[in-house]
Amino acid sequence: MAERLPSSGVLGTADRVAGPEEASVRSAGLRLAGAPLPVLGTARIYTCGITPYDVTHLGHAATFVWADVLTSVLGAVGADVVSSRNVTDVDDVLTRAAELRGRHYDEFALNQEFLFERDMQALRVHRPTIAPRARHHVGSVQQLAAALLAAGAAYERDGAVYFRGARVGERAGLDRDQALELAAAFGDDPTDPRKDDPFDVPVWRPSGETDPAWPSPWGWGRPGWHAECAAMAAATLGLTVDVLVGGEDLAFPHHAYQAAMVEAAAGVTPFARRRLHIGAVRRDGVKLAKSTGNLILVADLLESYAPAAVRLLLLDRRWSTAWDVEAQQLDAAAARLERLYAAAARPDGERGREAVLGALLDDLDVPRALAVAEEEGGAAARFLLRILALD
Repeated sequence: MAERLPSSGVLGTADRVAGPEEASVRSAGLRLAGAPLPVLGTARIYTCGITPYDVTHLGHAATFVWADVLTSVLGAVGADVVSSRNVTDVDDVLTRAAELRGRHYDEFALNQEFLFERDMQALRVHRPTIAPRARHHVGSVQQLAAALLAAGAAYERDGAVYFRGARVGERAGLDRDQALELAAAFGDDPTDPRKDDPFDVPVWRPSGETDPAWPSPWGWGRPGWHAECAAMAAATLGLTVDVLVGGEDLAFPHHAYQAAMVEAAAGVTPFARRRLHIGAVRRDGVKLAKSTGNLILVADLLESYAPAAVRLLLLDRRWSTAWDVEAQQLDAAAARLERLYAAAARPDGERGREAVLGALLDDLDVPRALAVAEEEGGAAARFLLRILALD
């Protein structure tokens, strides 16, 4: 789609000529997560990034590829996009992984981050506008903790600052037992006796001998996980974002607490206008995870398949749908990619291009856009290949 450049207004009716169809304003036409998401000026996208302690698997890649497509679609309708994708390089899992390898946590994190970025570059994922690292935003976490204390939304105890989270699970639409199970699974420790409520979570926590530590008004310590993302998002994009992106497993507790903390500290709601929770990638019905030993690594796939084929595998479905990887799907993606290239070589397809854009604006309906592009060919297929970064 042609970029509309800023210019002076035309004086005199004689010089007013009809503009091309692509000059129509489409920035109000996006629907996302089932509701309209009109964009005015700059769109702000925050994507929860990696904890750099291990290699990149296909489930990680799905989140970042979809965030990349969202950015491209917004750009296609004339929105300026500012994207922030964090690196959680202060995390107990990372610290322990570095210890096992006899390395300092931040040096080990940088090495793993390099490998991740190499995979993202191969998959044609554009670098975000901003890439905050948790260790560079410890001061932002302390500001968040101070604001929550001042608002009565947190309390200090034994060198820790706890956020009052009693209603966070309810606001996320979960019953108490579901919320407790998920909180425990993600390390929030509902049984901690220092808490006023099982759903309270640390914004700041004291550090032991082997933990990274920074001075604070509450003693030497380190940030809590949810607080890191809350602080980094607010510091880089402001107190609200247009879209919060992450895997579906981050919906609760992580995204729920991230939003609740910023809203409580700033008094501005909602923290995120929309949330893009990408469906889990599974193998034999089990979500890809290091703990289950069922990982499918991006680097391994790229040894046998073109990056565009792997990217198309991730995109040829609804973004919210969890799905199982099967070997034949990669061959099917490679074959479909070749059909798209052949379709793009055909002439015409101008009318189909508008239908492709309409599908993408309708909740990022990539499967429908692919079907239109393959049928119409020409300009429609070339346009889609460019938007999806498959060309």
